Amino acid sequence: MDYRKLGNSGLLVSELCLGTQTFGGVGAWQTFGRQDQSEADRLVAQAFDAGINFFDTAEAYSDGTAEILLGKALGSRRGDAVIATKISGRFGPGLNDVGLSRKRVVAAVDASLTRLGTDYIDLYQLHSPDAVTPLEETLRALDDLVRAGKIRYVGCSNYPAWEVMKGIAISERDQVARFASLQAYYSLVGRDVERETLSLLLDQQLALLVWSPLAGGLLTDKFAGGPGPPTARRSKIDFPPVDKAHATRCVTAAQGIARQHHATVARIALAWLLHQEAVTSVVIGATTSEQLADNLKSVDVRLTAGELQCLDQISALPSWYPGWILDLASHEALSLDEARGRRAR
Repeated sequence: MDYRKLGNSGLLVSELCLGTQTFGGVGAWQTFGRQDQSEADRLVAQAFDAGINFFDTAEAYSDGTAEILLGKALGSRRGDAVIATKISGRFGPGLNDVGLSRKRVVAAVDASLTRLGTDYIDLYQLHSPDAVTPLEETLRALDDLVRAGKIRYVGCSNYPAWEVMKGIAISERDQVARFASLQAYYSLVGRDVERETLSLLLDQQLALLVWSPLAGGLLTDKFAGGPGPPTARRSKIDFPPVDKAHATRCVTAAQGIARQHHATVARIALAWLLHQEAVTSVVIGATTSEQLADNLKSVDVRLTAGELQCLDQISALPSWYPGWILDLASHEALSLDEARGRRAR
């Protein structure tokens, strides 16, 4: 297991992060998993034993139950763990139980601290943008919580590139806590973040934390031969959305590479992400110890340059604007430099 800096901070996190969306199984969250306390204890211990120190949860997961189970599972090892949680959209029936207002953020942090059984949260993330509350208000509230010692770092999730950059600009202008990370969907069959977001993260030195790296289970051997078993999560909820024909081509290519490594499709899909420059940590979830054990083995897969090129080409995004014009401009600039070099000689 390798460890990487969380953005431009000094905090080190494992390249794999254990997600807890499967913990609890309350209400609609049963689709994702139904791990009780004993199962959560076992998965967390297994993750620790493999070198994982990074654990991701959210107040929304099973209506807060996932936070409770994670906190108890960590127990005396809390100091060795980096806990990331998130404030969601609506969390309660009240008029102000929604959004990212100062009132809501302060109350949500206190509630998460209680459920987690800890006095600080390592990484507190905004689960999605709030179109009503000014971003200045949210960031100032988060900065106050950092100064109070209740949270250590702040991040966001599912934010478009322009809004991440807006948040960074506000933080620098007002001298308040700055985003350290973005948690976003990224997979072999879903590379949309490459259009603009990855360049922003690299330029501004933000960590990329990847959710749903297996595209909701699609990038597993379960779906390598067709529609997959009806009991699989992807068969119950078609999320995240993908181009099925494109996904089939990607899975087929991953199958061939998996055979060369005596590995599963899932391991190859995770390994591909771990080879991407912008990726800091990949959030993996598991409903069984066997699934977790297989995912953990992805850190040992070293893809060759040829294998990476094969996966890159088969899963490439369609040409887009202004991407193609930027590629053209870059090529013309290189050609001009070459011409200047020839004249200089």
